[in-house]
Amino acid sequence: MRQTRRHFLATSAAAAGAVTLLPYAARAAAHSSDTFETNSGDIVVHPVEHASIVLETPAGTIYVDPVGDPSLYDDFPAADLILITHEHGDHYNAETLAALTKDGTQIITNPAVFAMLAEDVKAKASEVANGANATFNDLSIEAIPAYNITEERKNFHPLGRDNGYVLNFEGFRVYISGDTEDTPEMRALQNIDLAFVCMNLPFTMDINAAASAVAEFKPTYVYPYHYRGKDGGTQDPEAFAMRVGTDTEVKMGDWYS
Repeated sequence: MRQTRRHFLATSAAAAGAVTLLPYAARAAAHSSDTFETNSGDIVVHPVEHASIVLETPAGTIYVDPVGDPSLYDDFPAADLILITHEHGDHYNAETLAALTKDGTQIITNPAVFAMLAEDVKAKASEVANGANATFNDLSIEAIPAYNITEERKNFHPLGRDNGYVLNFEGFRVYISGDTEDTPEMRALQNIDLAFVCMNLPFTMDINAAASAVAEFKPTYVYPYHYRGKDGGTQDPEAFAMRVGTDTEVKMGDWYS
């Protein structure tokens, strides 16, 4: 049954400002997590920062776009799977990836990043293109096209290069947008239980476009993420939440503690 109550956590990110990294101890203390029940077990969401997420899932621990100092991940289980959406530095860092890739870690990425990987890391990786599928521990993963549709932004994320992902757990579908605008493929998503939707200008979209898309594909829960830019631009996640409508519950993560 879909929840209809929007709720906000205590942290407000309305003030503008560049991405700021606090000492690790302070950041670790500030992190919160949310737990979502599925038919096969709980999914625990740990926001790390900006576009980086750790998911503890029935299929294993999944890192999404891990960047920054590897010590940011010290308190989390080692990654069983690392998902990379695209090559930009706030989503992919070769040194961080190498440090977090352990003997049993698998990596799934878009073809452009796969071509950049060092040979020892590439041996643990597989590439999946827009519209294709991958499998990890019986978890089906769909690569959703992530791209700009506004003419003056198309150079940032061209059609066909970057991925979003849908993770198909038993009875529970998770969508991770990566960097994208409100594309037809996003708007056409169905039966999404949990979504992570980006918003920042000029690189992706504003809160109005993001909220309009979410109101159309109606995930049960949505996290606004990736809403501050290095140039100081900020999209207000609470203003986004007010525009989403009552079919989706908005979750706020500590992305910029």
